[in-house]
Amino acid sequence: MNNIYRRTVTKRLATSALYAGFGLLSLAVLSASAQKAADTAPVRIGVLTDMSGLFADISGPGAVAAVNMAVEDFGGKVLGRPIEVISADHQNKADVGVALSREWIDEKNVAMIADLMNSAVALGVMEMVKSKNRIAIVNGASTSVITNEKCTPNSVHYTWDTYALARGTANGVVRRGKKKWAILQADYAYGHQLANDSRRFVEQAGGLARVA
Repeated sequence: MNNIYRRTVTKRLATSALYAGFGLLSLAVLSASAQKAADTAPVRIGVLTDMSGLFADISGPGAVAAVNMAVEDFGGKVLGRPIEVISADHQNKADVGVALSREWIDEKNVAMIADLMNSAVALGVMEMVKSKNRIAIVNGASTSVITNEKCTPNSVHYTWDTYALARGTANGVVRRGKKKWAILQADYAYGHQLANDSRRFVEQAGGLARVA
């Protein structure tokens, strides 16, 4: 039952996020079609995800399957061109993710990159996509800088972020009288921002927080 529920939720998240991206994708295809009116090549979506690491169970192969189901639900085409889904493992390494996204765009003409489950990978790919004028749908990477100062015109940040996680937890716990916090900061993009957001909301709620 848990696996069925997880697949259902993953599909719904992917479908909702991709439908937001399909509007942008249609504009991109329409612009390209103006230059190549007879172009009937597939419109490629790259699912760049964690296939083998700690996020594989909540993303990975399930995310690829969900994107394929979302494409099928959408009708399998955009502006008359078939949609093709490809995938790769970014290994939770920003340099690997950026290199793969560059290869996809330059050599396979990928129009949209989806999932990006890892904050450091997502941030690197978002900059790459912006420079190439493609689209990124970030689904799962959680640092709030993706939503805020690092947001781009080419990216959509979907699902949770550290703002939501930190604010809800800090407000709820501080209101119960737990005002002294020691925050252990994980040494990667998500961990740094979660610690920063948590300290901010603890202090705003009247507590005292120390980050280690």
